[in-house]
Amino acid sequence: MSAETNKALVRRFFEEVLNGRNLEVIDELVATDYQEHDPFPGQREGREGLKDRMTMLIEGLAPTFTIDDLIAEGDRVVIRWTNNATHSGTFLGIPPTGRSCRFAGIDIFRMDDDRLAEHWHVVDQLSMLQQLELLPSS
Repeated sequence: MSAETNKALVRRFFEEVLNGRNLEVIDELVATDYQEHDPFPGQREGREGLKDRMTMLIEGLAPTFTIDDLIAEGDRVVIRWTNNATHSGTFLGIPPTGRSCRFAGIDIFRMDDDRLAEHWHVVDQLSMLQQLELLPSS
């Protein structure tokens, strides 16, 4: 796949799955043996595990992602994003606070056979937890 095709696939994942709340698209975009390198507690493996993860994010944080950068080379796509979220449901065992937060992250996806196959990420969890008043801010 070309770099532009890979970027379009990742963009579609963010726009349709995360922002559009359409989990059915995962079957089309993601390999069945998808590999997550930082799974959430209770997240299964493979494509079904990614559905678990997306459900937890959508139900717990009601996220709206803005794509800040999208870079592709070879079989990798790097996306830098900002998330505006509201802690509207239980997330990772934390009861909803109803508070909003804005935090950033970077995801790296490996592509294989026109699908998302592997994922790594770094997320500013400290900022998120401070804004939700779950950790002190100073």
